[in-house]
Amino acid sequence: MEHGARVVEVIEGSGIYVNLGNVLMISVATIITAAIAYVCTRNLKMKPTGVQNFIEWVVDFVKNIINSAMDWKTGGRFLMLGLTLIMYIFVSNMLGLPFSVVLDEGHELWWKSPTADPTITLTLAVMVVGLTHYYAIRMKGLSEYGKDFFRPVGFLFPIKIIEEFANTLTLGLRLYGNIYAGEVLLTLLAGLATSSVFGAIGAAIPMIAWQGFSIFIGAIQAFIFTMLTMVYMAHKVASDH
Repeated sequence: MEHGARVVEVIEGSGIYVNLGNVLMISVATIITAAIAYVCTRNLKMKPTGVQNFIEWVVDFVKNIINSAMDWKTGGRFLMLGLTLIMYIFVSNMLGLPFSVVLDEGHELWWKSPTADPTITLTLAVMVVGLTHYYAIRMKGLSEYGKDFFRPVGFLFPIKIIEEFANTLTLGLRLYGNIYAGEVLLTLLAGLATSSVFGAIGAAIPMIAWQGFSIFIGAIQAFIFTMLTMVYMAHKVASDH
């Protein structure tokens, strides 16, 4: 079944519209991510215990991602960016996994993974690619930044411009496609489970299995998005790229 969204105009006559479902889910993901970070860091100790072990593992994991893309002297400043991305995207990927909420006789979808919407994933991708250009100018200077588009030979300039758009599209659409496909299959299995007793029996095991697989996919996609962010950043700011 096709579900719509509650879309409202911000200011009448402005032509600017907002999807309230997306606003809700972005807010929920932000609050959950901030809460996890707060709980894991509110009582830091020299000898970590409990949830501090978890956040330190995440920090080490992101450090390894950065070190695989560039040297730590250059990439250390992007640690908080990597931590924010991997935690926020993972939380966002998980939100639509257990259930979805549809209101108004099945026409408006309110609760889902925010990353199952291309507008959100492409916005994240644009922000990330924009940051790579910002830091390239800040760290290398405008002149050196401009010269990079003509290296190693000038005629590659058009290809490098196309590459920037391609990187943005693939970064956002890869995340959207994987999460959206998972939620569609779960919706189909849920529909089968509610169709009859035999449908419920037949759908139970596949649904449990797919939810477990979706957790794995959600984690992998958060990792891939963060890793590619650091790779793109390295190509812009590292002197050896």
